[in-house]
Amino acid sequence: MSSLIEVRNVSKRFGGVLAVDNCSLKVERGTITGLIGPNGAGKTTMFNMVAGAFAPTSGSIWLDGKDVTGMPAHELFEHGLSRTFQIAQEFSHLTSLENLMVVTAGKSGESFFDACFRRGKVVRDELETRRKAEEILQILRLTHVKNESAGNLSGGQKKLLELGRVMMADPQVVLLDEVAAGVNRTLLNDLASVVETLNRDKGLTFFVIEHDMDLIARLCDPVIVMAAGSVMMQGPMAEIRKNPEVIEAYFGGAPVGDAA
Repeated sequence: MSSLIEVRNVSKRFGGVLAVDNCSLKVERGTITGLIGPNGAGKTTMFNMVAGAFAPTSGSIWLDGKDVTGMPAHELFEHGLSRTFQIAQEFSHLTSLENLMVVTAGKSGESFFDACFRRGKVVRDELETRRKAEEILQILRLTHVKNESAGNLSGGQKKLLELGRVMMADPQVVLLDEVAAGVNRTLLNDLASVVETLNRDKGLTFFVIEHDMDLIARLCDPVIVMAAGSVMMQGPMAEIRKNPEVIEAYFGGAPVGDAA
């Protein structure tokens, strides 16, 4: 198994605050890798550096063997890395179907020449985009709201729709940012099932930051634990739940999953 994401000795300072301290980790191809830690552990900073929100102060980040340190999110998107957000970023006035159809980059309809002189190709491309979007809505179990304005969807449906927009881009790896936040258990189960299906059937790699330990335990292997800006442990959730150092440093002595 090869590394799709590799973080090498990365540090990040915000003024005098060292948020991430000489941290290294890997996300192996084909895995659903979790990233957990208490508030202030540095996990969100790490996640945002991998996602291209800001550059590390030192160290390097690699994507599929290419040094992408400091590369902004829109360029990482072109290299096959996509992310979702804790608060879904839907186009509220477009339908669910239209939200998916706007994602595909480089469509022939965006070319002045094609729009004027190759109308047949434009129509074919649009039909293919629509077919793909409808197929993804079916996978997401959102066909019943395909013509509904995205702004009218529930929080969980918006999270599913955002994952669908990511799927339209055919990424190599998806960064999931607290997908459980604001989602009821039924839709969260649907979302988890979709992630499992995409990983199993399409080989899609996921890097997940999440506070919901039950969701992490269901989806992720391995799980990376951060504390005080560094990686404390990596392994299956069953081992992490039993590790006394993790329980003490991260959960204040309460068993993993039982702490507030």
